[in-house]
Formats: sequence, C-alpha cells, structure tokens
Amino acid sequence: MIGGVDILLITLAAENPKQAIVAALCATVGSIAGSLCLFLIARKGGHVLLAKHTSHRSGLRLRNWFEKYGLLTVFIPAVSPLPMPMKIPVFCAGALEVRTRSFMAVVVTARVIRYFTLAYLGQHYGGDTLQYLKHHWLTVLLIVLALCAMVIVILRLVNRDQPDIPPDGGLINSEQN
Repeated sequence: MIGGVDILLITLAAENPKQAIVAALCATVGSIAGSLCLFLIARKGGHVLLAKHTSHRSGLRLRNWFEKYGLLTVFIPAVSPLPMPMKIPVFCAGALEVRTRSFMAVVVTARVIRYFTLAYLGQHYGGDTLQYLKHHWLTVLLIVLALCAMVIVILRLVNRDQPDIPPDGGLINSEQN
C-alpha cells in the first residue's frame, strides 16, 4: 500500500514519539533533495530524452497530460501515501523547464504535508496507523483532492500576473526564479 519511507517513518514515530518530528523532517529534506537533483539533471538535457520517449502515442499522452495539468502531476504522487511514480513527473517538470521556484514550492508543500501527517499518525496510532489509513481511505482521498484544488488555486494566483499565460497556468515555460 504505502512506500518504504512511509512505513519507516510511521514505525519510528510509533516506537519513539519524541523523535517523530525529527524523522519527518529528515524524510522531507531527503525527498526534496532527491527530487531537486533529478529535476536539475532533467533540466540540463532531459528535453532530448523526453522528446525521444514522447515520440510514440503513449509517451505523447504522458507529455500532453503533464502540459495540461502541470505541477498537479507532481503534487499528487508527492502528497499521496499510495504508491505512485514520482520520478516521471519530476523528470518531466525539469525537462519541460517548469519554474524552479514553483516546482520547489509544490514538492516542499506536498512532502511536509505527507511526512508530518504520517509522523503524527504514527505517534498517535502506533502500529495501527496502516489500519487507520485503510479504514479511513475515503477521508484521505477527499483531503488529497481538497489539497490538489488548493494547489491549483494558489499556483494560478501566483502566476496570474505573468504575461502570456498558457492554458496550463503558466507552469511550463521559461525559467523565472
């Protein structure tokens, strides 16, 4: 159901509740660092690899999906405790030259929400955290959807003063840190 870092974080928080925040912080920093590294690598030459893999129909659908939904495709797997591929959207964000500031804001927000929530649940529910999440899956889904809507609104507000904003909300264009 959920990833290895999530299980480790829940376990650490359950076994030593006083260290839950430190564990969440470490998981967050590690995830952000890894995502930023991949993003920057993709930014330096990923467009060539992306073009190669998006020349066929399924690859083109992926690229069109990313261009349409922008950073929402990064936010959803970053915040969701369900196993979703994170590397592909991060790579696409770098290769398609998403603004670094916008990318970082989305990844930091999603990972802080995810890891600190899991640490909190681990502190309070201990070994029953996974059962709690399974039992309350609809609530978790609704919260994730509400967070996605919030991210869309915030990104649109941040990018509203940008000239020539394309339909993707201005999330995929030139670098403007």
